[in-house]
Amino acid sequence: MSQVRTYDRSFAGGIVSPDLFGRFDLVKFQTGVANALNMKVLPTGQLYNREGLDFIQAVKFSDKRTRIIPFNYNTTQTYIIELGDLYIRFHTGGSTLLDGVPQNITGISQATTGVLTYAGADPANGKWMYLSGIAGMTELNGRYVIVTNVNAGANTFELYDLFGNPIDTSGYDAWTAGGTMEAIYEVVTPYVEAHLFDIHYVQSADVLTLVHPSYAPRELSRVAAASWTLGTITFAPTIGTPVGQTATPAVAGAASWTYAVTALASDGLEQSLQSANAVAAAAATPLSATNYVTVAWTAVSGAVRYNIYRKDDGIYGYIGQSAVNSFRDEGITPDLAVTPPNANSPFGTANNYPSTVSYSDQRRCFAGTNNRRQTFWMTRAGTESNLSYSIPTRDDDSITYRIAAREANAIKHLVPYGDLIAFTAAAAWRIWGGSGDVLTPPTTNAKPQSYVGANNVQPLVTPVSVLFSQAQGGMIQELTYAASSDGTRTGYNTTDLSIFAPHLIKGYSIVDGSYAHYPDKCAWWVRSDGTLLGQTYVKEQDMNAWHQHSTKNGAFESVASTVESNADRLYTVTNRTINGQAVRYIERLHFDTSEAIEDSFFVDSGLSYDSTPTDSVRGLYHLEGETVSVLADGGVHPDVVVTDGVITLDTDYSVIRAGLMITADAEFLPPVIQGEAFGHGRPKNINEIFVSVRASAAFFAGPDADNLQEVKARTDEPYDAPPALKTGVVDLKLTPSWNEDGPLLIRHTAPLPLRLLSVSFEIEVGG
Repeated sequence: MSQVRTYDRSFAGGIVSPDLFGRFDLVKFQTGVANALNMKVLPTGQLYNREGLDFIQAVKFSDKRTRIIPFNYNTTQTYIIELGDLYIRFHTGGSTLLDGVPQNITGISQATTGVLTYAGADPANGKWMYLSGIAGMTELNGRYVIVTNVNAGANTFELYDLFGNPIDTSGYDAWTAGGTMEAIYEVVTPYVEAHLFDIHYVQSADVLTLVHPSYAPRELSRVAAASWTLGTITFAPTIGTPVGQTATPAVAGAASWTYAVTALASDGLEQSLQSANAVAAAAATPLSATNYVTVAWTAVSGAVRYNIYRKDDGIYGYIGQSAVNSFRDEGITPDLAVTPPNANSPFGTANNYPSTVSYSDQRRCFAGTNNRRQTFWMTRAGTESNLSYSIPTRDDDSITYRIAAREANAIKHLVPYGDLIAFTAAAAWRIWGGSGDVLTPPTTNAKPQSYVGANNVQPLVTPVSVLFSQAQGGMIQELTYAASSDGTRTGYNTTDLSIFAPHLIKGYSIVDGSYAHYPDKCAWWVRSDGTLLGQTYVKEQDMNAWHQHSTKNGAFESVASTVESNADRLYTVTNRTINGQAVRYIERLHFDTSEAIEDSFFVDSGLSYDSTPTDSVRGLYHLEGETVSVLADGGVHPDVVVTDGVITLDTDYSVIRAGLMITADAEFLPPVIQGEAFGHGRPKNINEIFVSVRASAAFFAGPDADNLQEVKARTDEPYDAPPALKTGVVDLKLTPSWNEDGPLLIRHTAPLPLRLLSVSFEIEVGG
């Protein structure tokens, strides 16, 4: 029997599969963990218990799946789009977007079902209203209610909560004056619940393009903060076609000269479709300065010039341009290499709607209709919706291209990454302009780069790569540039990033994903069972660390990240059971640069109170009947139950955080023991652990969940002050527990931070 001590280890390797517990030779084994539950692996290699989730809002229909997607107009105007059954809502800065049309409240009754009286237009039954500014019955301030049983003649409706239950106002203070109600802003959509997670999207400035093979492509356009439109895309030039065209000969005769006109937009990139024919009956002699034809037309709004074409041998050829709405043809020879554009609208009927969309080479790109599964379309260069083409072909024409593959797998995704990458279920294809590297109709090429295909979850674009879930098995793949020996790009490679932790995905599927670059550099993947997988990904440091996250009484269903407060903020849709009722909430991963203990936020579906001292906090209606964890002025308060949206505390506090408890676990790999044949196959007992922490609270440790000992929090702090956060090395002597693996579990349940920098063990090895 001997006693040894392991070296300090960080956690930069993340979770390692049990299948690799014998691979002592791997660097991952030296820096990995057996499990990190609700513990993030930070880019610095430390383990940090996951911040809590701020409660934002309940979704409109809690009995239906709901998806969220990001909309980033710029770094200061960002939104999370709540995409539900036949509707869209918007959330920004942790709040839900209202319609900007408040109505005055003129009364609220005290009754088992409160009745609100209002001035102005009647709201529709089912509308969600935000109440504020109420005097007297202040219990309703800051609360969302559902409009029910509108009595238009009396300008009243009954108050129902977001669970669909009547609000009992009989015990509230009497309404005395004032108050307003304002509706949540919504946009009506045709998208039903069953199709939400198959919608693909791409954003350009203030327009979000949405596609699904069962719907005509649409654009969601931001007009103003509370003004959005959703419309079907018209695939045609945006500049109008000239009308009212005439062709008048200077000398009448039997010869027939046929003309057409197009308008040119102010950007110089877009040309209208050709006008109807204008025919002149002129003298049979060749056109000249005296025997000419004057072509005229009605001016087109927005046009800066016009192209004029004359038919020759059945083809319209270019004869000139005019800045006014007339042109004189004195016998110009038509240029048959320059012809007017032809209309092309391939997405007009069922089974011809695209399933994916992107941008590349100044073109908007679509692909994967039911009828043409391996075809992609690209608009004219510099245009959004112009799919017209010319005969003969011009370099700026729209592009239609069918990938010639061995298998008839539909194009699922189009991703711009250097070149345009098309993903099918069986391969990743590079679409580029060949040796000239300029994508034009005659130079378009498509070459397979990897025979690893993608599932239907939209790939994530990171600063240096594309991450996607594999079609077969769901494993997370990385697509990166392949370089030749001289450093030039020759193509693309894929790498399996879940190879060291395949057990996290095997037997499940990935249903949604999002990438948050700052500060955690983390890809977030929603697993089909509602587990949230974190993948800390720092390509330049060769770091790929997995961790997993769960939430009390809930399962994750959708994620999206957007920029807020100078950071990438992760939003989630969480399916919870609250007070025995199924609900779906939009929540946001908390972010705070302060390390003051009272600012800690480590509760889920939580709310914050920062104001004058109080012993009760209202507003937790979404956690009605639940037992919640509370942090009060930096100290852990005994758990309390939410009653009528209120928690009551043991005394007055100024800074309060309340929400569902988070259990954070770090399970460690079998310890490596140099000089003892790694201790393999020999009984071991961890006598003592030495844990380096920074600004951390107390925690529990032991060989398993049933044998945990607490690292005491309080040292020499005043009795009435909360225990201070610790920085340094914390040691704990453990109760003996002999085992061949030498297991160790660190558990943390307090609503306070735990930052583990490294750990080493003092181990006794049996003979």
